[in-house]
Amino acid sequence: MGTLDWIILVGTLLFIVGYGVWKTRGTKSVNDYVLAGNTSRWWTIGLSVMATQASAITFLSTPGQAYHDGMGFVQFYFGLPLAMIIICLVFIPIYHRLKVYTAYEFLENRFDLKTRSLAAILFLIQRGLAAGITIFAPSIILSAVLGWDLRTLNIIIGVLVIIYTVSGGTQAVSVTHKQQMFIIMTGMFMAFFFILGYLPADINFGKALKIAGASGKLDILDFDLNTQSRYTFWSGITGGLFLALSYFGTDQSQVQRYLSGKSVRESQLGLVFNAIFKIPMQFFILLVGVMVFVFYQYNPSPLNFNPAATDAVLESNYAEDYRLLEANHNSLEEEKRMAQQKFSEALELKEYDAVVAAEDRIRDIHKREKSNREAARMVIAKADSVVETNDKDYVFIHFILNNLPRGLIGLLLAVILSAAMSSTASELNALGTISALDLYKRNKKGEFTQQHYVTASKGFTLLWGIIAIIIACVADLFDNLIQLVNIIGSIFYGNVLGIFLLAFFFKFVRGNSVFIAALFTQAIVIFGWYFDWMSYLWLNAFGCTLVILFAFLLEGFDRLLRNNKLEP
Repeated sequence: MGTLDWIILVGTLLFIVGYGVWKTRGTKSVNDYVLAGNTSRWWTIGLSVMATQASAITFLSTPGQAYHDGMGFVQFYFGLPLAMIIICLVFIPIYHRLKVYTAYEFLENRFDLKTRSLAAILFLIQRGLAAGITIFAPSIILSAVLGWDLRTLNIIIGVLVIIYTVSGGTQAVSVTHKQQMFIIMTGMFMAFFFILGYLPADINFGKALKIAGASGKLDILDFDLNTQSRYTFWSGITGGLFLALSYFGTDQSQVQRYLSGKSVRESQLGLVFNAIFKIPMQFFILLVGVMVFVFYQYNPSPLNFNPAATDAVLESNYAEDYRLLEANHNSLEEEKRMAQQKFSEALELKEYDAVVAAEDRIRDIHKREKSNREAARMVIAKADSVVETNDKDYVFIHFILNNLPRGLIGLLLAVILSAAMSSTASELNALGTISALDLYKRNKKGEFTQQHYVTASKGFTLLWGIIAIIIACVADLFDNLIQLVNIIGSIFYGNVLGIFLLAFFFKFVRGNSVFIAALFTQAIVIFGWYFDWMSYLWLNAFGCTLVILFAFLLEGFDRLLRNNKLEP
């Protein structure tokens, strides 16, 4: 990184923090702090909802996901538009009519305090873990690639977010989200156009797509009914629908964004905005990853994109084994470049048989390359059991640092850290609100002033910020960071969504039945996830269905007992 990169990076982060503190100074009431005084317009809500979901994990992991596995991940979001419609028609009118500060406040009105508290605690567990991962994700990658100290990065990101989130609450989160989304999308568009500019002169965008398609990277739709398949059309419109309903309808980090709306209509328009633009945004980010893949068809790529993993194996007794795999990788890259050239020539000549033969050749090379990379991961794992062998999260940052010009590197790093700050801010804001209003205020005896609960909300937000930093400092990587956050959510979201659906649509079910059903369901879902009963996306539908069935059975059994007692 050069001086210009540092100026852009530091200047961008300080501007976001300073702007958030300045715009929200003087917040005194709970309504102002938690719901931004109900003054948010639809565009602010829409951008804030998108920024909350689009963490640094999105911009680091998603391009790497596309590089390795293609565009199929976009199916994960297919259930989102339908979920937005349901939330606009059902959830938002009820929340606004009851004038609740949190989603879980509604559960006490419908059921009882213990059900509200259980749902709030489930939220605190999963969102507290996710907040730590949201900080940890960019830190672990930037530390490995740039050599920065991991814990220092965790602390810097956490402290920057804490400053403006504690200071201004929901309004600070919302106003900074607009700036962050502008920076994020500007950086991604610039990266996209630079990638296209770096391709060979005879490779235009249309031909680049054909090259990606020849390698299977544009296979978007998968109609496989196998529940073990992670990303299919069916898992997207079912498991993805349930996950989106749970996340946007019951997760306070999102609910708080649209509860701050000026009216029901403003809140609904904000979610409609998200329904329209979320899938295209994710499609574009995946497309960036596909273009990075095309770039590396004509330029050298490392055997493993994680430099820490490469260093670890080359300093071990397995260095010679790894160098042999590197030599094989370099040979395959040369074959790949020649095969891509033949494919390009066949396209120009429009010779169908030659095109098909070239495609078969390319796919065979990629199959061997994938096998070679897998062998390299196994060697790395033998050399160092701690270092991360899966390099999906490192692909995009490797491309940024090794190929983009000075200045743009600083902007793209600002994009990554801004995304980390935007989602973390929403999470800490929601965690502080739930702790202060659903647990502290509801269980504290006596009357206290508005300022007291604003101070309590700030105190809990600060506490959760510190907890998130601690989690980030002790966290470890899973297969892929973006999947890790979704797995954590899927373990809890289905159960919580089922509780809310029982509250909305099944008036005969009472609090005791729901509370017991939720406890049983959560235990079964965790058990099912641990023993890998199904792909994690299906856990959302499974948990939701299970808690509703258990509640029905328990309520029916309870009514049967009560009726028998009434008989003479």
